[in-house]
Amino acid sequence: MSVNISAAKRIVIKVGSSTLTGKAGANLDPAAIDKLVDVVAKLKSEGKEVAVVSSGAIAAGLAPLGLNSRPTDLTSQQAAASVGQGLLMARYTQSFNRFKITTSQVLITLDDITKAKHVENIKEVLLSLLKLSVVPIINENDSVGTEEIKFGDNDGLAALVTNLLKADLLVLVTDIDGLYDANPAKPGAKAIHQVSDISKIDAQSIGGIGSAGVGSGGMVTKIEAAKLVTAAGIGMLLTKLSDLPDALAGKTVGTYFLPN
Repeated sequence: MSVNISAAKRIVIKVGSSTLTGKAGANLDPAAIDKLVDVVAKLKSEGKEVAVVSSGAIAAGLAPLGLNSRPTDLTSQQAAASVGQGLLMARYTQSFNRFKITTSQVLITLDDITKAKHVENIKEVLLSLLKLSVVPIINENDSVGTEEIKFGDNDGLAALVTNLLKADLLVLVTDIDGLYDANPAKPGAKAIHQVSDISKIDAQSIGGIGSAGVGSGGMVTKIEAAKLVTAAGIGMLLTKLSDLPDALAGKTVGTYFLPN
């Protein structure tokens, strides 16, 4: 890519449920979390500030509750999130301890990130954590969230946090390797490695919810996130976990959305 992604000093990385668990009903994948943490630790060693927006609480709670698919009713989703959130944070804490990096849990609702009396507080908390060299692990508060305050697999939440922190880059880590000009399951679909005019992207025709059955987002919410951050003058990178180191190094993998 022709852009210098490595110049970003403050980075928000969002990781989806399917990347952390593989498929519905599966436990958290320690290897996946370790891979993500390895990347974050390297960024930190280069003097960068990193916040992680992590889905996966509901997905992590499925197996301990004996469920093999994501519940459709809200209260069961909340129950799964309540069980899974502690498991998710424990796994992150354990992995980051390998690098002696301190993490914190920050659970956010829509009120926290959009209402004036809340937004300044959450901003100051996050900036304070970054200043203290902590890696905040941010998630929507699924255990008490209602239908009115859902973000959609945290893509929207990650975009709002990125803008709030005036970060230099948002990275969405998902189970596909980037944006394509058609549904990537169809023959002949071509990868798009750089997007300079997001208004020309038709998210509806490109793809829907991921195939693993554990997330609530899809390409539509990722395009909406890109619109939010690029409009604020911030670039966005879309990639899969195995390509993340190369993507951050500026190699031609994943998709980079140029800031407006």
